[in-house]
Amino acid sequence: MIRLQQFSFLALLFVLFSCADANSRKTQTLHKPVQLTPEQLAGTEIATFAGGCFWCTEAVFERVQGVKQVISGYAGGSEKKPTYEQVSYGRTGHTESVQVYYDPKVISYPELLEMFFFAHDPTTLNRQGPDVGRQYRSAIFYHNAQQQEQIAAYMKELAAKKIFVNKIVTEVKPYTVFWPAEDYHQDYYEVSENQSNPYIISVTAPKVNKFVQHFNAKLKPQYQQSQAGG
Repeated sequence: MIRLQQFSFLALLFVLFSCADANSRKTQTLHKPVQLTPEQLAGTEIATFAGGCFWCTEAVFERVQGVKQVISGYAGGSEKKPTYEQVSYGRTGHTESVQVYYDPKVISYPELLEMFFFAHDPTTLNRQGPDVGRQYRSAIFYHNAQQQEQIAAYMKELAAKKIFVNKIVTEVKPYTVFWPAEDYHQDYYEVSENQSNPYIISVTAPKVNKFVQHFNAKLKPQYQQSQAGG
């Protein structure tokens, strides 16, 4: 009975603090994200990453200097125009992902790779923290041969330096298609109404704060922390 109660309690925690929590889905329904025009994105390149719940991945990359825009969405599966509910069931083959539009004159792809591997755990198969399922798997979708080579080189470096105790299980595949998520998922962490979401408080905010502290010098000015006295 005690074990059953403990299991039930843990299961409840996963529901309350998971990215797919029903209450989380119902917030931010009126949010209309600002989409940059092709002219505003001129000269940018694209990186596509999947590192668990896209609320977290989007939030960290939005803070990086040289990143013009980050869009949350779905990639890696066969389902066309998938919905959040479909992806959350883990039957579409898609993983929650982000499309990062960046200025290569300001931030390089290898630097983004470093940030990606820092911002999530690439050693947990089909899981990130409380989020479990293939829709939360670690993945990188390369857009050209150069990105593919840089990914291989960086992952080889991580393995050689034994940065992670366990084996990296990040999936590396060629980019095919990216489906933007529903409007209410875009800029989720930035919307004030979402700050009371238990997932944001317990998972996203700690990740973002850790990222900001580590990459402070590479962040946009408004996100940099003062180093005085440090």
